[in-house]
Amino acid sequence: MSDIVKMSVEPRPGVGKGAARAARRAGMVPGVIYGDKKEPVTIQLKGNELLKVLNKGGFYQTIFDMDVDGGQHRVIPKDIQKNKLNGLPIHVDFMRLTKGAKIVLEIPVAFLNEETCPGLKEGGTLNVVRHAIELQVDPGSIPETIEIDLAAFELGATINISDAALPAGAEPTITDRDFTIATIMEPRGASEEDEADAEEAPETEVTGQKAEDAEGGDEA
Repeated sequence: MSDIVKMSVEPRPGVGKGAARAARRAGMVPGVIYGDKKEPVTIQLKGNELLKVLNKGGFYQTIFDMDVDGGQHRVIPKDIQKNKLNGLPIHVDFMRLTKGAKIVLEIPVAFLNEETCPGLKEGGTLNVVRHAIELQVDPGSIPETIEIDLAAFELGATINISDAALPAGAEPTITDRDFTIATIMEPRGASEEDEADAEEAPETEVTGQKAEDAEGGDEA
């Protein structure tokens, strides 16, 4: 489960494009905290500290505790805007977490025991249909990944959401079907050889029959 991270933020003086540009010139990244039926709070974060958090991965699955002028905010990232030229963050939106409410997040899928999977050991290929799954979860029980154990899957197997290990209280937002996450595909070369054998088999039988007829004709 993701840990709660304390992040140092400051109130942002002023709003609008001018204030945002001034924050960026000072090495800060402007942002906003909203939600929980409260007024939005404009903030700014140190750019280098935000980059460290982003580089750790799992940013959108991380809960942050923020102190803004003595006001405490427990939040989760909802959107980050980046500079199109250098990829650096230029604005971040955070959503307040309402006590008792569930949130919807995309959680990445992690496949375990690929080295012992029977289907993969036989030359099969893991074909991933969904690299992440949208879940409705308790903010206090956000998984870093959705784990799927491949140890028992054979060639041609279909891996569905029912095969995933979900934390207690979490459920996928797609509830009307047992949707596919991945398949273990048979080697393409093997299937092509089978098809070739199937095409050649009748010709072999016919040739053999003609040979027998020919031998019978010689005896007569």
